[in-house]
Amino acid sequence: MPRKPLNNRRVADVLREIGLILQAQGIAFKPQAYEHAADTILALQEDLSSLYKMCGTRCIDDLPGIGPSITKKIKELVMTGRLAYYDNLKRDYPMDLLALTSIQNVGPKTAVRLYQALGIKTLKDLERAVKAKKIHRLPGFGRKTEDQMLRGLGFLREHKGRTLLHDALPLAEAVVERLRQVPGVTHCDVAGSLRRRRETIGDIDLLITTSKPKLAIQAYKTLPQVSQVLEEGPTYVVVRFSFGMNGDLRILKPGDYGSALVHYTGSREHNILIRERARKLGYKLSEYGFFRGNTRIACKTEADVYKKLKMQWIPPEIREATDEVSLAAAHKIPDLIGYDDLRGDLQVQTDWTDGAASIEAMAREAKARGLSYIAITDHTRALAMTGGLNEKRLREQGREIDRVNKKISGLRILKGTECDVLRDGSLDLSDKVLKTLDIVCISIHNTFQLSELEQTERLIRAMKNPLVNVVFHPTGRVVNRREPYAIDMPRVVRAAKEYHVALEVNGSDRLDLRDLHVRMAIEAGVKLVIDSDAHFIEEFGFLPFGIATARRGWAKKSDVLNTLPVASFLKAIGKNRPVLS
Repeated sequence: MPRKPLNNRRVADVLREIGLILQAQGIAFKPQAYEHAADTILALQEDLSSLYKMCGTRCIDDLPGIGPSITKKIKELVMTGRLAYYDNLKRDYPMDLLALTSIQNVGPKTAVRLYQALGIKTLKDLERAVKAKKIHRLPGFGRKTEDQMLRGLGFLREHKGRTLLHDALPLAEAVVERLRQVPGVTHCDVAGSLRRRRETIGDIDLLITTSKPKLAIQAYKTLPQVSQVLEEGPTYVVVRFSFGMNGDLRILKPGDYGSALVHYTGSREHNILIRERARKLGYKLSEYGFFRGNTRIACKTEADVYKKLKMQWIPPEIREATDEVSLAAAHKIPDLIGYDDLRGDLQVQTDWTDGAASIEAMAREAKARGLSYIAITDHTRALAMTGGLNEKRLREQGREIDRVNKKISGLRILKGTECDVLRDGSLDLSDKVLKTLDIVCISIHNTFQLSELEQTERLIRAMKNPLVNVVFHPTGRVVNRREPYAIDMPRVVRAAKEYHVALEVNGSDRLDLRDLHVRMAIEAGVKLVIDSDAHFIEEFGFLPFGIATARRGWAKKSDVLNTLPVASFLKAIGKNRPVLS
């Protein structure tokens, strides 16, 4: 074993950087496999070094969805703290590819070109080169590219220290599960922005009640996910997780648990409104409890607090100080879409393009997760780096879907596409082929630099095609990694309403639409779909993140088309839309 075992984050980073180097070399398929392995390791509830201590290499062999070649490399990393294969690659590619490719429009091949031309290895090197105006002098670049890099560096600084919901939630849930098993613990919940399911998280807040606080504190400090204890008192502990986030555990009396959960869930602005309502009703609500005068009022649950305040219980996802407090006081909070309400997933990629699994494997996994239909929506030919399908290949895929549909009962596979919108707003496939599909979905994957007017007109022209049913990830953003392209979302929403096109809430790290746009769409009467954007079987697990975002945008079950059974869904997506002149 290495003297200082690598944590899961470092192992994942090594694998991810290998994938980027292979992508820079123009090698097909392998980069996605390394990316998938990195995602799998980050989702583990146990530290790899702890797994190795517990059961040796057998536990590493059992990691899901990782091939023998990458598994062997993971073993070497865990057992020795090094990887000879990675070290050899880094001799030729000494730049920090993970950091450089976090800048919008800087892919691995671009990063290599910048290193070869200007010796750029780090973000600091890139920033110096941009500010010295050296980039635009390189062949194939230009002042616009240089300006985009400068904006990308600013975007990265703005989001520094924030962890994606997809990474924070599995860690927190694993910690909560462990603490609930500690003797004496009666309650344990996540609070803060993570409970509200914000797209990025600063740190993890945990609340517990227990009859044995010392035992709970000791159990928390010695969790395998904890790398350092930062602060400690009789009723609180602050730790640093090996994942890179801080975790704040607070121990409460049972009678204060409800009021504390309200307070520590927040948001700050929501709490101000709640406190003001409490004051008007003769109460005082704070982090210290719920009071009338100096008398403490026991509130074991949040429902007790809201009842005292003559309000509906407010779902945590919408506690953001919009109009939820006034509506809860009027008992008009709608029933939000539930986490078990989806029946289908409409964005599923397979090994026909840049996915990792076959149509059959993805279908079987979807069925195992309780879905009753999926749409296969592989990329089209314009997205050449994914091996996008031309019309001949799409017809061949349709025959394979027919074959698998006959083989699997209890789940229907729809024939679909994620058809690229070309620069002029036309589609990458002919209407003749699109008419043969069950569902036509469109998306923008390139030419992000257009003006807001040009980009908006481009997308709306595509939406006017009467064969189009859904717009995938309408703003093009990737949380913490890429800003949305310039687009007039109110106009897009109005066009979606006019042309009967649904807008997607993408559950991957895009989280696109974002919550504000979800509410905008709902208020305009536009229908939504919620999808995983799964490229691997494990990524069906992204669906709850899409549902959380939809809930933050106040979406009801009736607002989301893929809560319907498949026959009703196909009718609802508008296959009978009138043909436009």
